[in-house]
Amino acid sequence: MATDWNTFNPFSRREAHSSESIIVYKILTVLTWVLSVVVSVYYTVNEPHDGFTIRKRIWDQNYLYPSAFTMNSTLADIYWVILFIFQFGYIGHLFSKNTDYVNAAASVGSHFILNNLFHFAFVMLFVRSHFAWAELILLLNFANLSLLYFRHNTYPRFIHTPVVSMPLAWTFVAIYWNGAIMVPHQHSLVARIFGNVFIWSILVYGLFFIVVYKDYTMGFSLSVLAASIGVAQFTRKIIAFQWIFAFVIMSVLFVLTLVVAVPAWTGREIKWRRAPEADQERAPLLNEN
Repeated sequence: MATDWNTFNPFSRREAHSSESIIVYKILTVLTWVLSVVVSVYYTVNEPHDGFTIRKRIWDQNYLYPSAFTMNSTLADIYWVILFIFQFGYIGHLFSKNTDYVNAAASVGSHFILNNLFHFAFVMLFVRSHFAWAELILLLNFANLSLLYFRHNTYPRFIHTPVVSMPLAWTFVAIYWNGAIMVPHQHSLVARIFGNVFIWSILVYGLFFIVVYKDYTMGFSLSVLAASIGVAQFTRKIIAFQWIFAFVIMSVLFVLTLVVAVPAWTGREIKWRRAPEADQERAPLLNEN
């Protein structure tokens, strides 16, 4: 008898889930989310006290190794507080009495659980200055979240924003942030030139999702993170290109986000492309915000 591997693959696409799997998703989702929140909050306030490497709090590392992608801690903290609040709302839908909500939330559960574990590993490595290993974790999570996005981009916003777009936007920017810290001689002319070039990838990445998927949540998330970089770069060095580029990127993404978001909120969504049949089948869910 041929084996149906999709039956055992937690990342396979399903429209419905057994009661047993829902229970497992509830338990693992709550546990890994709490782990992600606790380690983030703890190492924002405290530094690790084990090992022999340089051990600093999250934002101490950010300022100890200034680079072209150094972020403003206040804006980044606000981003994460909002993300955790939204994720708490997503978890609540796993316990909803509405079967459609539960199945929709469970469909992205495996990727969300993996994202939480990757985030936990990243923070533990980052605060202990294991930046190369932390970069590997970010790249693995980027692959995890990218796969999630392209397979589940039509789910309602209460799922898409906290589970898909906001974590993916953060991971994309964090790859440059941690990567710049990882590379020696962050203050060199070559490093600054590379920073001036690669920061534009944030704009290109955001435009892709805004134009192709009309995803204003990605546009807004990336604009906030670009603003975080811009503020930090401005306070570091007023006469420099990096903060100017960051604010230009923020402005363009924010304006285009409004161009897409306002019609969607008012029921006059811009039709840049014909929605595929799969999207049309899920259209009723998209109206549930």
